[in-house]
Amino acid sequence: MPYEPPAELAALTLAELAEAVAARRLPAVDTWSPARTGTSHMRIAADGTWFHEGGRITRPAMVRAFSSLLTRDAAGQHWLVTPAEKLAIEVEDAAFIATDLEVRADSAGSPVIALRLNTDDVVLAGPDHPLIARGTAEVPAFYLAVRHGTEARLNRSTYGQLIDHALAVSPPDALAVESLGASFPLLPA
Repeated sequence: MPYEPPAELAALTLAELAEAVAARRLPAVDTWSPARTGTSHMRIAADGTWFHEGGRITRPAMVRAFSSLLTRDAAGQHWLVTPAEKLAIEVEDAAFIATDLEVRADSAGSPVIALRLNTDDVVLAGPDHPLIARGTAEVPAFYLAVRHGTEARLNRSTYGQLIDHALAVSPPDALAVESLGASFPLLPA
């Protein structure tokens, strides 16, 4: 069955965004404890491109399937986990790239920041998925906690969207945004 990419974030209501988040059924990788470990011979480049044994993985459905099996341990090592084995995967920066951002208001008027990933997952920034500022004031880098220790780096246009929103809601010397009741400072420490 061919893969149908979802509608653009701007076209979705808050209810549709929440539905997109809920519709993504993910394997229970956090409950699996495979005895066998090894290497996957896979790499995720800093731009989000996936490779296997040096060749680019070009099928979006394959990338989506593999990405649903990703975890990152406390030491920062990324793994592809199945019930049978746990395979190391090289990740140059972050496992995902945030490619689009939309800010909506919930029924109480509070902001909700939705981000689309390069895998077409939709993640709502909030207490369970914080936005993280790294780098320096001159060269900042912004990340979103995704799942199982993995993160998404905001690409340039998504970073621009986030900063535009932050400038509209906070003073430049205390740049921050809110989503789902959590506040996220955007100035690297």
